[in-house]
Amino acid sequence: MYQEERPAPGTGPTTGAGAGEPALRHLLIGLQLTDSAFPSGFYTLSHSLEGFAQAGETDPASLPLLLESLLLHGVGPADATALALAHRATLAGRAEEVAAVDEHLFATKLGQEMRLAATRTGRQLLDLAGEVYGCPEIGDYHARVVRREVPGTQAVAAGIVYAATGVPVRQAVACDLFAFCASFAGAALRLRLTDHRKAQSMLHGAAPVIERAVEAALHRELADVGATVFASDIMSGRHERAEARLFAS
Repeated sequence: MYQEERPAPGTGPTTGAGAGEPALRHLLIGLQLTDSAFPSGFYTLSHSLEGFAQAGETDPASLPLLLESLLLHGVGPADATALALAHRATLAGRAEEVAAVDEHLFATKLGQEMRLAATRTGRQLLDLAGEVYGCPEIGDYHARVVRREVPGTQAVAAGIVYAATGVPVRQAVACDLFAFCASFAGAALRLRLTDHRKAQSMLHGAAPVIERAVEAALHRELADVGATVFASDIMSGRHERAEARLFAS
C-alpha cells in the first residue's frame, strides 16, 4: 500500500539561503523531461487520436472528453501505475521487480502499434537520460533493453529515470501524465482539431483529471495494471492499416 513520501532528515525545506534546493532540483528535472523539446519520441505519437480523426469520431468539442477518458481509463491505470511501481522498485534496488512491471505493462498493450510506440520511446528515453544524468540505474536497465532481456516500455523507463534522479513518485507520475497531455494536445494541433489557444485551455482543464489519475495510480498494485479504453485500441488497430499516417500511433 502506498505511503506518503517524506523527505529524509536534512533534505526538506529550511529557512535562509538554499531553502528547498533539493525540491527545486527535482522540479527542474521534471520540467526538462516533460519539455516537448526533449527528444524522447513523444512528438511522433498521437495516442490513437489520429485514428479517431480518420474515422470522424472526434471533433474540437469532444477532444477534452476523449483526453479525460484516456487519462482515467487508459494511461492512468496502465502507464502511470506502472511508472509508480517501477519507481518504487528502483528506489528499493529490486531490479527484477522493475522487469516484471515492464513485462506486465508490455503484455497489456493489445496492438502492435502501441507496443512499438512504447518500446521505441522507452529505449530512447533510457539512452538519452543515461547520458544526461549519468545514473547507473538508468544505464544498467538500458543495457538490459539493448540485450532484449526486457521490453523497455516508456512508462517503466520514466519510472527508473525519475527514481534515479531523486524525483518523488507523486511528482514523477504527475509529470509523465502532463507530458502525455501535452503530446495529445500537440497532436490535436497538427491534426487541425484545435488551435493554440484552445489547446492551452484543454491542458489547463485537464489538471483536475491528472490529479485524480495520479492519486489512483499511486494506490494500485501490479495486478491492476491495464487499460480499458477499447475504442482507442480499435482506432489504433485501424490506424496501423491506414494508407497515410502522420503519426506513429
